[in-house]
Amino acid sequence: MNISLLAFASAIFSSALAFVIFRNKKNSAIRLSFCAGMILLAVEAVADGLSWDGTSVQNIIFWQTARLVTLSLMPGVWLYFSLCYGRGNHREFLRRWKPALASFFVIPPLLVALLFPSLIVLVKKSDADTVTMNLGFTGFFVTLIFLLSAVLVLMNLERTYRAAVGTMRWRIKFMIVGLGVLFAVRTFTASQLLLAPVIDPQFQMQLVDISALLVACVLILRSLFREGHFDSDVYPSHAVLQSSLTIFLAGIYLLVIGILWKVVTWFGGGAQFELKAFVVLAAIVFFTVIALSERARFYISRFISRHFQRPLYDYRTVWRKFTEATASCANQTELALAAIKSTTDIFQALSVSIWLVDEKKESLLLAGSNFLSEAKAAELALPKSAVSEMLQHLKNHREPVDIDAAIEPWAKTLRECHPEKFHAGANRICVPMIVGDELIGFMLLGDRVGGAEFSWQDFDLLKCIGDQVAAGLLNTRLSQKILQAKELEAFQTMSAFFVHDLKNTANTLNLMLQNLPVHFDDPAFRADALRGIGKTVTHINRLIGRLGSIRNELQIKPVEADLNALVNKSLEGWEDLAGMKLVKEFQPLPKILVDAEQFLKVATNLIFNAREAVTRDGEVQIKTFQQDGWAVLAVSDNGCGMSREFLERSLFKAFQTTKKTGLGIGMFQSKMIVEAHRGRIEVESEPGQGTTFRVLLPLTKI
Repeated sequence: MNISLLAFASAIFSSALAFVIFRNKKNSAIRLSFCAGMILLAVEAVADGLSWDGTSVQNIIFWQTARLVTLSLMPGVWLYFSLCYGRGNHREFLRRWKPALASFFVIPPLLVALLFPSLIVLVKKSDADTVTMNLGFTGFFVTLIFLLSAVLVLMNLERTYRAAVGTMRWRIKFMIVGLGVLFAVRTFTASQLLLAPVIDPQFQMQLVDISALLVACVLILRSLFREGHFDSDVYPSHAVLQSSLTIFLAGIYLLVIGILWKVVTWFGGGAQFELKAFVVLAAIVFFTVIALSERARFYISRFISRHFQRPLYDYRTVWRKFTEATASCANQTELALAAIKSTTDIFQALSVSIWLVDEKKESLLLAGSNFLSEAKAAELALPKSAVSEMLQHLKNHREPVDIDAAIEPWAKTLRECHPEKFHAGANRICVPMIVGDELIGFMLLGDRVGGAEFSWQDFDLLKCIGDQVAAGLLNTRLSQKILQAKELEAFQTMSAFFVHDLKNTANTLNLMLQNLPVHFDDPAFRADALRGIGKTVTHINRLIGRLGSIRNELQIKPVEADLNALVNKSLEGWEDLAGMKLVKEFQPLPKILVDAEQFLKVATNLIFNAREAVTRDGEVQIKTFQQDGWAVLAVSDNGCGMSREFLERSLFKAFQTTKKTGLGIGMFQSKMIVEAHRGRIEVESEPGQGTTFRVLLPLTKI
């Protein structure tokens, strides 16, 4: 076997992987650090290959020196990658690790630069005319620092893997295992070189490194075929040293190797010691991979359950852990995510999602998922009729159901809510979440590890989990309503005093306007005073009206009116406003029953919000038209837009606003007025793209 060719092949493979990652997507610091690390490994492999082809001691020393120089650049690069890869909160880790990371970047190259001659030293034996190459002072410490960095890299990769769940773990598994094998082997070879700092003329340790690099490249290549392996966001704990399997294995390994070395040295021989130590390392790596394998853990658990006649679950432990994980959740999103994580761990299901039914029982909202993004969920266009039929079936059938085995239309709708990821991941299960006679939502799970079918014990436990989550979701929903009621009550009390004070202020300002003719001869004072006082009075009176309107229950007095005429009235004074392009498109509409005074507040508020959202020379579009028995007013702008989270949680709630000087009352009041007319408000918005509000009023009688 030509060892040089093996080294050059691994270098080419490693460089090719770096090139693929570099060209795959827009580069980030994480991707660049991975590419740099693979290039350094390739350069090291080339140096090893040229060392094997060396025709003289000087050539071998030159290339081994180049290898050590390359090695001095690796600790910082790979430690940076291990801190960032797959971690959504990697910036927090970088801040905590800043001093250590800087030392791994700076100290090894600095040692090489200052003490370059002591990287490798020649030792001539006195009893024979032979020369050996030993690690010098600098080479020894460069290797030691690399050993420490390799252990830290393994520890960080383990943390990332253990924090991932479901499809996130599936995406990153082969990358983690590939790099884990590589650095586990490098830990072995580095520790051997430190114990006996003699450069082997047969280069057996370098051969082990090259072989490990090839294996790692194959595993990383396998990872490239898995979607999003660089884009998964995992949030591991900051307690890096606590309960770390890497630290435990590294300590056991170094202790065993140290004892073996002392034993063989005591008996005067070290023949085949490297092979024996490598077997120990290989066994540790093998059992580590088995311990991290979801499939292996699943099969072991099932074997014990089947052959030792024990229950499938320790229900007391399972229920205690589940309630501990969900008890402290304050809102629906937190509760859903906690329930999904616990369900994933209990049933070894890689894809779990929870869907909630909206207040009108007409559509579905994604509360949380470990594989389905909000954008992907928004793309699922489900007809209202199909959703209604599916919800009715789930309400009448409380037990978990296999939706892949069912052929009814409602099962097809559920399958569309939960796209299949693996064809061999067993059937998908739907768990209705019902409290009393109210369907809160449902949980969908599938892609079970090993493709194992769900048993009757699984269905019983899923039923209990569904009921528990449903009760928790209902409690959080009721708590939110109580909180809103208390906020409104507090605001009603506050507004009574606030309105009184503002009225007094408005009266004072009106008196000032009446006395202004006394100073009428001063043109500058007159202009400034009139402009400032007029603006203040207008603002205060508008604020009084908006605050006072929600103090009492809203009462409307609908009469027949022309919607186009009302909108035109609300636009008076806006057409000539500088800094805004106003586009109007009105279609003929039949008269509708509407409280003109109240609806003018809605139209004015929507136009005012659109005006404030656009930048200079922005555009606001006002449209009216008919649609499916509704008269529609649409107000669109190309302004700053709003986030999805703000739309869902804050837009129509009192005191929630994105404006620096706003009170968060306008949209709350507008929603009250529209719903009092038996209508509704729809909104579409994207940050940086603009917003569209649609007010739908019934064409029929109220």
